[in-house]
Amino acid sequence: MGLRDLNLKLKAFRLRRFLIGVSGRNKKRNGENKKKPSWMVPISHGYHVVGDNSFRGGGPDESDSDSVVVQREQIEEIELWFFGVFDAQIGDGVTKYMQSHFFDRNLKESQIRRKSKETMRKAYLGARAKVREAQKEDETWRVGSASAMVINGEKLVIANMGDYRAVVCRDGVAHQISSGPTGHQQTAKRHWTRRIFSGVKHSKGTELSVKAEKIDSDTEFVLIASTGIWEVMKNQEAVNLVSHLEDPQEAAECLAKEALTRMSRSKISCLVIRFD
Repeated sequence: MGLRDLNLKLKAFRLRRFLIGVSGRNKKRNGENKKKPSWMVPISHGYHVVGDNSFRGGGPDESDSDSVVVQREQIEEIELWFFGVFDAQIGDGVTKYMQSHFFDRNLKESQIRRKSKETMRKAYLGARAKVREAQKEDETWRVGSASAMVINGEKLVIANMGDYRAVVCRDGVAHQISSGPTGHQQTAKRHWTRRIFSGVKHSKGTELSVKAEKIDSDTEFVLIASTGIWEVMKNQEAVNLVSHLEDPQEAAECLAKEALTRMSRSKISCLVIRFD
């Protein structure tokens, strides 16, 4: 099992990496890779976070910072990856639930494949319920988080909540699950409300979408990012910006830099996962 609760406290955010896997530049997937067990196909990732406290005055406040989560588990021939970008209110709830109800359960492969989507959904719903109860007198509360689970390099389970978003790039085209209850796929054509000032309050309620799908040869990478990215660029814009970058760390930094250039007013947290 992986290492737990390894907290690296940085100036602008908190990073939790339970077990560090391969990160950085890798070669493209080829015929030789396909002959190997699917879980041996390289999965690389990179992340970058910029706190938004400078726009509000004063120094960074760790209690208001995002959590970036990278966890890798290998159970016999099964490789599991869990990636997430969570706001401060909901992050611990989701990761702790996934740890105790999924990664620590010693599940069989059939159970892992069958329970992954529902476990992810329950993790988010439980964490959201706790936040809602704690802030029941606040009519404007809103939380945001997004995550992705990769099973044996073959199955992808992604979740969006609030203004955080997970976008999948397939053959150069951006795809996102809806923020409504139907779960239908959306593209970059959807128009999103942009926040002009960080102090603007949202309406009550936070929608959740969870979807499971197959990873195939057209699946290039996944972008997981907070409001600070999506309030200044559309899904396809973000994909086009980094699609030529093979190094996911470079891609994450590029996204963050572009969001700052476009005068994003919210916290900027992004994580890039490549299937090489």
